[in-house]
Amino acid sequence: MTCLLNQVLEMFDHAYQKYMDHAYPADELMPLTCRGRVRGLEPSRGDIDDALGKFSLTLIDTLDTLALLNKTVEFEEAVRRVVADVRLDNDIVVSVFETNIRVLGGLLGGHSMAVMLKESGRMVWYQDELLHMAKDLGLRLLPAFNTSSGLPYPRVNLRYGVRGPETRTGTETDTCTACAGTIILEFAALSRFTGDPTFEAHARRALDFLWEKRQRNSNLVGTTINIHSGEWVSRDSGVGAGIDSYYEYLMKAYILLGDDRFLQRFNTHYASIMKYISQPPLLLDVHIHKPLLPARTWMDSLLAFFPGLQVLKGDIRPAIETHEMLYQVTKKHNFLPEAFTTDFRVHWAQHPLRPEFAESTYFLYKATRDPYYLEVGRTILENLNRFARVPCGFAAMKDVRTGSHEDRMDSFFLAEMFKYLFLLFAEEDDLPFNFLLFVYFKCIKYFMANNPEHLELLRRMGVSLIHLKDGRVQLVQHATQAVSAIAAEDGMRFMQEMMELSSQQQKEQLPPRAVQIVSHPYFGRVVLTAGPAQFGLDLSKSSSGVRGFVTVAEPYNGCSELSNGEIVAGRIALLQRGQCMFAEKARHIHKAGAIGGIVIDDNEGSSSDTAPLFQMAGDGRNTDDVTLPLLFLFHKEGNILLEALKEYREVEVLLSDKARDREDCSTEEKDHTSPASLEPVDQSQLTTQEQTTDDSVLGQESVQPAEGLGSYVSVDVGEEPAVDGDSSSQSVDSLMADWQEDLAAFKQMEKDEL
Repeated sequence: MTCLLNQVLEMFDHAYQKYMDHAYPADELMPLTCRGRVRGLEPSRGDIDDALGKFSLTLIDTLDTLALLNKTVEFEEAVRRVVADVRLDNDIVVSVFETNIRVLGGLLGGHSMAVMLKESGRMVWYQDELLHMAKDLGLRLLPAFNTSSGLPYPRVNLRYGVRGPETRTGTETDTCTACAGTIILEFAALSRFTGDPTFEAHARRALDFLWEKRQRNSNLVGTTINIHSGEWVSRDSGVGAGIDSYYEYLMKAYILLGDDRFLQRFNTHYASIMKYISQPPLLLDVHIHKPLLPARTWMDSLLAFFPGLQVLKGDIRPAIETHEMLYQVTKKHNFLPEAFTTDFRVHWAQHPLRPEFAESTYFLYKATRDPYYLEVGRTILENLNRFARVPCGFAAMKDVRTGSHEDRMDSFFLAEMFKYLFLLFAEEDDLPFNFLLFVYFKCIKYFMANNPEHLELLRRMGVSLIHLKDGRVQLVQHATQAVSAIAAEDGMRFMQEMMELSSQQQKEQLPPRAVQIVSHPYFGRVVLTAGPAQFGLDLSKSSSGVRGFVTVAEPYNGCSELSNGEIVAGRIALLQRGQCMFAEKARHIHKAGAIGGIVIDDNEGSSSDTAPLFQMAGDGRNTDDVTLPLLFLFHKEGNILLEALKEYREVEVLLSDKARDREDCSTEEKDHTSPASLEPVDQSQLTTQEQTTDDSVLGQESVQPAEGLGSYVSVDVGEEPAVDGDSSSQSVDSLMADWQEDLAAFKQMEKDEL
């Protein structure tokens, strides 16, 4: 492990030194442009920028990590810089939540480390300067708690508080549960250090209010709450974004403060989480008033902390299973996407180098001493170096599918990621002080809720069905739910047969494609994310892509011979999803002489911003006769193209594997006929028909049983309803019929075992 530990230290040095050389005293490093991010000087990124307060965020957040990594010289110099340079009275509006956990927590952590070093004979000059700054900051955060409920406003002005026009805040009515419930550790520590109970009292009051407002039947909390009335604004409940650290701080408050009330509350919430939200290894949001109803079919990456919390709880088995699921997602995409579906597809493609998965990996290794988790840590290191490392630090991933970067290196990357990786690979002698991990192992009976609506046969084999919003059905098998060991074994064989069947209909996951509007007045500035087809021209093998003017096919669904074939010839046809298979649409426009096709989703409101990449599958027949490219646009992106066509007589697009430079899109440089006029046209020239039947949908790659995951497997079995005559549906029916014949035998086995 020495080699891996040295690698962690080298990577930390690379990132830290680039921040100090090129960004300090700015809050964060912009690693692509190699400069500091100063709020107000860079384009606003919305709520993300609320973490920036012109207080050298990255340096303060990283103080205790410097000490932990035995970088005492750098730590002492950093403390001197913070004391000398950082101002906390800036006229700037910041997030109470982010400022508390990163800045107040950073100052308190730095103070703790400085005291320990002073007691060992180093930093003898230190006179609690960081603690004085922490109290100053705590007092500046206190005005946010001036509400009738005790829940803090989400933002505060460091100089003026929350009330009055000069504050530019204090008008908010809502906050997230985590924002209000992730205060107690820092505020209690501040009270204990300073002897002033005010801070801890405010944090406790906020937690008490959240506890009182829990849904009493489900014992769950929502995601967003009104800070004045206490009404739940968002009633979705999970363990990811918006709630995550509320649960974490309840458990850790018990560990830090020894107050049984926090443990009792955590245990009450945890029982409900495992009853309603946990579908091992998945963790899916539900409604607090109807917890048996799922609120969504995707997960966000912030829930990656939860296996580590389960280790603290002592519930190791589900922690292992959920962590392994997250590892499979990581291996598939190199990083955890910000959100991903139950079948491991990308839902939101960003990854800002979050540390939660590394945190859970560390906890599980310390709890089990299984070297498997060291290999997981090695994978994290390798992926960071291979995909995120840049000459000026480490850059967040803008899209894990394409490997594109974002000019962003959040403070938590230096402060937390390297802390957990160092602790993962460090031996006891590598630690600068006696680092004690509090792990509470208790005999908690593992519980998994049954779904009585599942088919009886599948239920007996431990197989459950998940109906996805896009029409596909996913099978999940867990041996512990089977009625007997024999039934569980048969369930595994059933899943293996289903995977073999599914794999026959599936191909390798393809990356997204681009539809770029290149005609006047766009000239390549508008690029629409498009889904590929598993047949037709492979745009990744075409250096120039396919370029042409677009026209709406008639009929719009493209399910019969085109009536406007003479217009479509030599152009890119626009089609609506529905009524027939994608390949059939492609054949009809191909016959009319089109050079390409774009299928637009008929599901109003769908968008590539919120939906995973969509791939168009074939129809089970040989599609070698389709030689033109066919791309898919969600409704929002398709509407952009249709609106452009309504406004101008001619619209030219480029279909390609990725967007081209604007210079390459100049119409004057291409051998295409320019439109004679670009005047707006009457909207009646465009005719559409409403269709409701979906085309075939690509099932995602089958998920093979993973090492360490036990008997969990996940298989997509296609879209519902199946197209008549589809061979896979017939095969599924045949398999189900075979298994149905064994139902009587299963019942008899149960009697025999009894």
